[in-house]
Amino acid sequence: MPQHEPVAAPRRTRLRAADRRASILDAATLVFADVGYRRGRTAEIAARVGVSEPVVFQNFGSKADLYAAVLDRATERARAGLREELETCCGGSPATLLDHVLAPGHIDRMHARGTLGALLADAAALTEEPAIAEAYRRGTRRIAEELTAVLAEGQRAGEIAPDTDPATGAWWLLSLVASHRFRRTAVPEDSRADVEDRLAEATRRLLTADRPGPD
Repeated sequence: MPQHEPVAAPRRTRLRAADRRASILDAATLVFADVGYRRGRTAEIAARVGVSEPVVFQNFGSKADLYAAVLDRATERARAGLREELETCCGGSPATLLDHVLAPGHIDRMHARGTLGALLADAAALTEEPAIAEAYRRGTRRIAEELTAVLAEGQRAGEIAPDTDPATGAWWLLSLVASHRFRRTAVPEDSRADVEDRLAEATRRLLTADRPGPD
């Protein structure tokens, strides 16, 4: 058999401070979204970036501060993604965006390993870490603000029920998403999909202008 030359290890290049910080955040996002804060190891994050573990702490101070920075960036990207999806995939229609969010199985997919939902669900339970708890509150409020603006736009367009308070509707949606882990644990497996679909439909009818009126 022909002999193959060994593959040389990639040469490390010196990153600018901002690029190194962004690379650490990228790696930390992948690790934390996959295995959570408690099981995520800063040594693995450092190895993915190609730096020593002390470099991670030099840039972020602590593992909790790193997780908080991951949350801050992820929630800002979620806000931007929500607006982009509204414009590019939903034709600017808040009602269509709402249908997409509430589509069967979508909330389950939002909480799959490696997603923002997994990060936020993990963060919600980390109340003993003040930096993470504050980042969770801050990020959730920012997403709520964006949802409030979207629902207000839908209300002006006649797609969202006129008697719906946009801020209340936004927090209702976030509460539905955030309680996913509770339902996954408490609702029997053989009826969980039906419960999820009924909750989504009830939410859609509550918020949209085409809900049936009182008899």
